[in-house]
Amino acid sequence: MEVFSGEALWTLWWAWVSFAVILAILEIFAPGFILLGFAAGAAMIGLILGVGGPGAAVLAGSFPLTLLLFALFSLIAWIALRRVAGVRKGQIKYFNKDINED
Repeated sequence: MEVFSGEALWTLWWAWVSFAVILAILEIFAPGFILLGFAAGAAMIGLILGVGGPGAAVLAGSFPLTLLLFALFSLIAWIALRRVAGVRKGQIKYFNKDINED
């Protein structure tokens, strides 16, 4: 997909940041931290592409590498979120009322 001056959409930093914002907004409607890790991964790719340098040049040249790093950053963010705000080890969820009771 060509956008503007011949750059592919996946090489533009603002496209990744926009994707991160959209995923963060969609997280409001999802239970748990399902999309927030993906939002953090997309934000990291956007940050790398936005800052520039040799890392951005390598990412802009390889779509598979960009997707791989997006997946790795998303996984790391998801694990971190799970440790910080996830279910604690040994935590038990109690149900005091049945939804079928009056």
